Amino acid sequence: MSRMIILTEAQLREIVGLDRDAVACIEEAFAALATKAVAMPPILRLDIPDYRGEVDVKTAYVPGIEGFAIKISPGFFDNPKIGLPSTNGMMVLLSSRTGLVQALLLDNGYLTDIRTAAAGAVAAKHLSRENASVAAVFGAGMQARLQLEALTLVRPIRDARIWARDAAKAEGAAAELAARLGFPVTAIRDPREAISGADLVVTTTPSETPIIEAGWLEPGQHLTAIGSDAEHKNEIAPAVIAGAGLYVADSLKQTRRLGELHHAIDAGLITADAVFAELGQIIAGRVQGRTSDDQITIADLTGTGIQDTAIATLAFACAGAANVGTPFES
Repeated sequence: MSRMIILTEAQLREIVGLDRDAVACIEEAFAALATKAVAMPPILRLDIPDYRGEVDVKTAYVPGIEGFAIKISPGFFDNPKIGLPSTNGMMVLLSSRTGLVQALLLDNGYLTDIRTAAAGAVAAKHLSRENASVAAVFGAGMQARLQLEALTLVRPIRDARIWARDAAKAEGAAAELAARLGFPVTAIRDPREAISGADLVVTTTPSETPIIEAGWLEPGQHLTAIGSDAEHKNEIAPAVIAGAGLYVADSLKQTRRLGELHHAIDAGLITADAVFAELGQIIAGRVQGRTSDDQITIADLTGTGIQDTAIATLAFACAGAANVGTPFES
């Protein structure tokens, strides 16, 4: 007989938040990817084009961690038209020692949202200028909101701009964020204008055609690209990637296949075997990060299974400490 706990989205929201603990959890996961014999297989992807749908399955085993997560993450991008969220999903946490299920995390994508936002904060912490105070966020969905909130945990953000194809959504997101975060957040209709003068730029859209064009980035800016987690997605023009002073991948194996990097490779601007730094290597001190205040830096974050194992492990520990969850025996 085995025993596990079941945690609902509401319970997970009570015990896991977008805070410094979550950021530290993801930061440590990236460092482990650079320093430990992590087993992280390629992402299993299923596309359902009839309904603008996709499903990713991610996992990773980290030596020394008692559990490993398997995450099922659907994204159906026409759902808002029928009053449903575009993303949902669940995670299963299993024992690294026995393979038995420890927890079923029915998070509807909440933990993915948190770990993705935390990864954006980690990238900004290690790659942007320390005094970065102006942010430009592309997109007006949940991840756009969370990315800006996450930046405030690691940088002294005092002003932000929001751009989205739907200007009304950008206005709504800007008003909500300004009220919640306590500094000016402005909806900008022109994407280049949104970037101009920003210290930090974050893209969070499912766009299949570049939003950020060559020549737009200014000396000293840092760009974190979040949205291109599938082969057909492309937020950043290939020439921008090729022209960066420092390009950093969450997983180089992944970004060669489905990140912004792979579009630059396909365009013939970067060779397929070109070697770039990974975020974990910079965190662990094995590779140098930003070298000057004028350097343009880019983080290409495609989402890794180790982030899911890390956030699921944190949630399980928090549930135990708070005595939250429904036990289930089988």
